[in-house]
Amino acid sequence: MYLLLLFRHNLRFVTWLQNHLIPCPFKKLTGIDCPGCGFQRSLIALLRGDFAASLHLYPATIPILITSLFVLFATRLKIDNRHLVTKSLYMITGGTIMVSYIFKICHLYA
Repeated sequence: MYLLLLFRHNLRFVTWLQNHLIPCPFKKLTGIDCPGCGFQRSLIALLRGDFAASLHLYPATIPILITSLFVLFATRLKIDNRHLVTKSLYMITGGTIMVSYIFKICHLYA
């Protein structure tokens, strides 16, 4: 019963998020997508459980979330920021953002 109530509450929260998306100021000023455009919609798709749509909308969502959780726990557990795992996560996340942005720009304006 508790799980059903939690699920309903989550659906209301996700619906609220979907109705209150923040517009991208970079895209509003320039008309060009920024490297973060699509993150909000991708996160909402991920919260709904649609992993394929999440990856399609913004491939870097999952690496960003994993990196953020690791950094959060690393600061709590006093793990050194120069640790190899931290550097690797930063590189994977940054690389995913760059590659997906270049791919998006090449396909949008080609």
